[in-house]
Amino acid sequence: MAAASSTTAVPYLDKVDFMKLQNGSDIRGVAVPGVEGEPVTLTEPVTEAIAAAFSAWLSEKKKVDASKPLKVSVGHDSRISAQVLQDAVTRGVASAGLDVVQYGLASTPAMFNSTLTEDEAFLCPVDGAIMITASHLPFNRNGFKFFTNAGGLGKADIKNILERAVDIYNSFTDEGLMKSKGKASESLKRVDYMTVYTSDLVKAVRKAAGNIEKPLEGFHIVVDAGNGAGGFFAEKVLQPLGAITSGSQFLEPDGMFPNHIPNPEDKAAMKAIAQAVLENKADLGIIFDTDVDRSAAVDSTAREFNRNRLIALMSAIVLEEHPGTTIVTDSVTSDGLTTFIENKLGGKHHRFKRGYKNVIDEAVRLNSVGEESHLAIETSGHGALKENHWLDDGAYLMVKVLNKLASARASGIAGGSKVLTDLVEGLQEPRVAVELRLKIDQNHPDLKGGSFREYGEAVLKLLENHVESDPKLQKAPVNYEGVRVSGFGGWFLLRLSLHDPVLPLNIEASSHEDAVKLGLAVASAVKKFPALDTSALDKFLQTS
Repeated sequence: MAAASSTTAVPYLDKVDFMKLQNGSDIRGVAVPGVEGEPVTLTEPVTEAIAAAFSAWLSEKKKVDASKPLKVSVGHDSRISAQVLQDAVTRGVASAGLDVVQYGLASTPAMFNSTLTEDEAFLCPVDGAIMITASHLPFNRNGFKFFTNAGGLGKADIKNILERAVDIYNSFTDEGLMKSKGKASESLKRVDYMTVYTSDLVKAVRKAAGNIEKPLEGFHIVVDAGNGAGGFFAEKVLQPLGAITSGSQFLEPDGMFPNHIPNPEDKAAMKAIAQAVLENKADLGIIFDTDVDRSAAVDSTAREFNRNRLIALMSAIVLEEHPGTTIVTDSVTSDGLTTFIENKLGGKHHRFKRGYKNVIDEAVRLNSVGEESHLAIETSGHGALKENHWLDDGAYLMVKVLNKLASARASGIAGGSKVLTDLVEGLQEPRVAVELRLKIDQNHPDLKGGSFREYGEAVLKLLENHVESDPKLQKAPVNYEGVRVSGFGGWFLLRLSLHDPVLPLNIEASSHEDAVKLGLAVASAVKKFPALDTSALDKFLQTS
């Protein structure tokens, strides 16, 4: 964004470390004051600078026709800071000379779809999209995800945008900021894009059922949106398909999240949807995270389809359509899942790294080198399909589940959600599964001035050497992240967090006694690192 010709300083702008706002392929920060020790980092001027930087980045990527400005769509989840940040984003985009289309309350997957939809009545396709969200983080946080028709931006792109934002922010003047307000009002349009997005989801289910108008008629399906952006799924998707949705809960957007964290990995959240299914005698329960790029389900007996079980269900559905295909997952999936995918379903399990973008990018890479993959899915509930442009879309994942229900009924198979439960029959599940977080104290003298990443790598190297000298333990022959080891009828994985000074330790075993044996193997190796806080592991071992 070019500063106004006047050089009037803007004295109230705080110094900001923009690079600290990067969270992998997203931007995250504190947007609401009031939480002790968490000063606001995502101010309106910071937001405006980031939006202007994205616009400059986008203009370079796309061939700009001066007579036809580029269009950027902007949407948000239910967070209490959403409206203020949407206005700031609008000013930033407009100041760079681009047109802005506001969608209001939207889902992350819908924002990406707006770059693909061809519908002039809804001003689509747009050239770029910005989603204002911080997923399941607390109410005071917010952030941004960016899209073009090539998909979500990667880490390098985000770094580039934040570097540009620094220069834009430092060149702000009072006159320039006032001018951007005027430009925003001139270039702003508003569209109800969620109508288009939900209509496409409805069409997908009808098509899978043989073009039946109401393929879910008689099915009782409850939705828990956790007061995020996913409330639309009950009224705009399920009801037009004929489903009964009474008993659905927390559909109203409320950025204080008063009922539970909108997170399919959260135990309280899964308990809430399970309880709703039982109380309403429903056939199926569906739960979303705040911005609807993750989801999970429960069957009529309140059995959960999340984490490994959701991956097993989606793998079964996808492998029926694409026999032998490769399923790409993150690193913390269970050995039982591998056996299920490869021996029961006849597919191939490619266990990769944590991080939904890593998993998706690996599936894309495998296809590019001739290994067919149709599903990339993380234990967190992020799942992307080749047929859906490799977009991690929680609503589309649930559409695939609904397709299975609808097609089973069309084939004369009764029994409600039992058809889904039967698909995961034979999945071996551990009796004990824990994740313990071992934190690195970055101020500890044992780091000797080095980074937490270097220290963490040293921990992993020593553990690797320790494992190789123990005949009861076997290192995984193929592994892309951390140290994964089998032994005592189970396994453990110690890895370095993608962003934080933490070594997460996952342990799965058939008994608590065996899980403790695996934990002891880790403890004996890492005790030589005084900057590593092993209290979580110590506590687990003491419960034996």
